[in-house]
Amino acid sequence: MTSPDNGTTGATDLPEYAPIPQSALGPALNDQRYYVGRVERNLYWVTDGVYQSAFLTTSEGVVLFDAPPSIGPNLRSAVDEIASANGVSNRVTHLVYSHHHADHAGAASLFGGDVIRIGHEDTRRLLLRDDDPARPAPEITFRDTYTLEVGGDRVELAWRGPNHTPDNIYIHFPDHDTLMFIDVVNAGWVPIYNVNLSEDVMGYMGSSAIALSYPWTHLISGHLGRLATRDDVAVHQQYIADIEDSAREALASVDPVPFYVAAGQNMWAGVKAHLDTVTDRATAPIVAKYTGVLAAADIEEFTRTTTFQIMQSLRLDRGVGVSRPAQP
Repeated sequence: MTSPDNGTTGATDLPEYAPIPQSALGPALNDQRYYVGRVERNLYWVTDGVYQSAFLTTSEGVVLFDAPPSIGPNLRSAVDEIASANGVSNRVTHLVYSHHHADHAGAASLFGGDVIRIGHEDTRRLLLRDDDPARPAPEITFRDTYTLEVGGDRVELAWRGPNHTPDNIYIHFPDHDTLMFIDVVNAGWVPIYNVNLSEDVMGYMGSSAIALSYPWTHLISGHLGRLATRDDVAVHQQYIADIEDSAREALASVDPVPFYVAAGQNMWAGVKAHLDTVTDRATAPIVAKYTGVLAAADIEEFTRTTTFQIMQSLRLDRGVGVSRPAQP
């Protein structure tokens, strides 16, 4: 049904998509629309089915990792629920930012001014730039690595180069067999638009291998309804590798000259026609291969825009398909 007043498409007009594989779905939410579960020992995770957070309960208080506003006050409820069940303090003493984005940090101010906030030095820089009172800048920052020790628990924070954002870090729980790494792998699902709205495509493409270099069984990936596994990361890597291979093939096989000849003086029209053709050719086999394997693979715009970003990065960062001057 199309709204008669503004011409926009209503929610009831969603296209028919392939069924979601059951393997992509997580546990049921409670009546307050969240789920909290144990990862290992005193490490817990929280999800509203779309976003994820995590926390450690320690003898000195609770350490929270990310504060997505979509979960919002339910983070407090989840902490209270677990602390009460285990007879430990529910006071949040530390908050670790995975990166600066508001969709993962926008509930940070709910935990008061006495919380010790920790993040990468670029997280502090970017939060000071954004000047958002909902996301107070971290007081403790680091450049490469930082070890957080609270109540006998140890967490290793590391910056291994830009990926989704310039400041996105790896959060390793060595005593809990867990890695928290946000906004790259979506367990059982494809990335959304433009490689999960990532800023550094090459960094994004290489970050899964870095994640797998850590020892872990459980991955808190920041999105959707369940924890990820090493197999999930491997499938994600293959999806990205297939897109890269398909983009390389399309760049090599599509002759750009006819598009620019047809466009005449309108050079940007030639660019559009050429790159749209390359992207369409590269996208089609990926959508066909992963529909039914990764949830939302048949939402073509997700794979198409991710393919476009990877294709452009191949061109601009690696010089694939770019004309070279003749050697003297």
